[in-house]
Amino acid sequence: MNVVLISTYELGRQPFGLASPAAWLRRAGAQVCCLDLSRDEFHDDLIRAADLIAFYVPMHTATRLAVMLLEPVRKLNPRAHLCFYGLYAPMNDAYLRSLGVESVIGGEFEGPLVALLERLRKEDFNTELTESTEDTEKKRTESAPPGVVSLARQEFLVPERVGLPALKEYAHLRWPDGSHRIAGYTEATRGCKHLCRHCPIVPVYRGAFRVVARDVVLADIRQQVAAGAQHITFGDPDFFNGPRHAVEIVESLHREFPALSYDVTIKIEHLLRHADLLLTLRSTGCAFVVTAAEAVDDLILERLAKHHTRSDFLAVLRRCREIGLPLQPTFVPFTPWTTLESYCALLRVLVEHNLASVVAPIQLTIRLLIPAGSLLLDLEEIRRIAAPFDPAALLHPWRHPDPRVDALAEEVQQIVERGEKMGRSREKMFQQIWQAAHAAAALDAPAPIEPMLVARAAVPFLTEPWYC
Repeated sequence: MNVVLISTYELGRQPFGLASPAAWLRRAGAQVCCLDLSRDEFHDDLIRAADLIAFYVPMHTATRLAVMLLEPVRKLNPRAHLCFYGLYAPMNDAYLRSLGVESVIGGEFEGPLVALLERLRKEDFNTELTESTEDTEKKRTESAPPGVVSLARQEFLVPERVGLPALKEYAHLRWPDGSHRIAGYTEATRGCKHLCRHCPIVPVYRGAFRVVARDVVLADIRQQVAAGAQHITFGDPDFFNGPRHAVEIVESLHREFPALSYDVTIKIEHLLRHADLLLTLRSTGCAFVVTAAEAVDDLILERLAKHHTRSDFLAVLRRCREIGLPLQPTFVPFTPWTTLESYCALLRVLVEHNLASVVAPIQLTIRLLIPAGSLLLDLEEIRRIAAPFDPAALLHPWRHPDPRVDALAEEVQQIVERGEKMGRSREKMFQQIWQAAHAAAALDAPAPIEPMLVARAAVPFLTEPWYC
């Protein structure tokens, strides 16, 4: 059976979500082709020959891009079974099925994908091919099984990256001296044991997380190093969900590849709780730690159930700087609780703590998303402003009670979009955002702020900025 796995976007990384199931499906006897459309061209011939076409949708942007492909894919191959898998698949089950998707898989997707393959093998495709397109669509709809969210513990296989674009085609790590390192990507755990209200992982995993065996993780890194990787991004939602597992991996990694650098994502709460492990990260080659600070307003942090405060964030920042471990915070600056004054306060914190050039400008544009099943909907204040679910947008639209905040959000978005197109520096874009925010709040913008900005090259960063 011919299987095509498709990724539309995964943050500039070679998609783990194609390489991992490819290993499982090939072991089950399928002929598997992987298409990463963020780097590959669309191949009509591969689509026409496929019996199963599965779209990997780990994030909002990837899902919207994948949905746009459904009509052209179906026109090329009306007989293929269409599947969506990944974090955003089960949250949007009803909408995807209304578009003709027959199988929806979330959570630990490798095992269910193999089960789907085996089920399709039992079907009489020859009979289906003799039916009219209308009959085929009717049969497909009537026989579609319910969506699957699997949290079963499974023994992972080493991902198979054959056929994917070379690592050099993806985001690189830019080092402080201006040099670049080829970056790879792997996962040591999945899911998360925390229940942050805004997190899209929560509706699927509900506080569960699963461990990828150390030997599998290390074998995956070895093959990427052999393919040219000089840096590894660990894509775990929180690398310290299993701190012992994490430390064993990075210590083994450093012994085998002492020149290899890596980055991880860890909650503020865990960075405080496991502060004794930060030196281990630094000494084993950690280039930087990403942390979802989200806000510097304690009210907003409480609403998001982040379980840290502004002072916690600043304490972690101080500790990381003391030991020379760069911290890269991410933010969701536009929420229903954001005010013009609190947005300006966030910018001031970034300046005062020399983060204005560390934080990618796109981070200052992020608007809170309310996906299907979000725990944000448990809050009455969110239910009051959230519109009914918009399946095409894959979210509950909302408007800020103060229209000036929404207007500022649009202005900041335009500043960053123009700046990216024109190749402006982070410092220049931050200056423009600073001026726009203070003008919107009718506040005097202190000037000049240039001396307080740290040069972008002072910290390592990946060349493709994060967004959702």
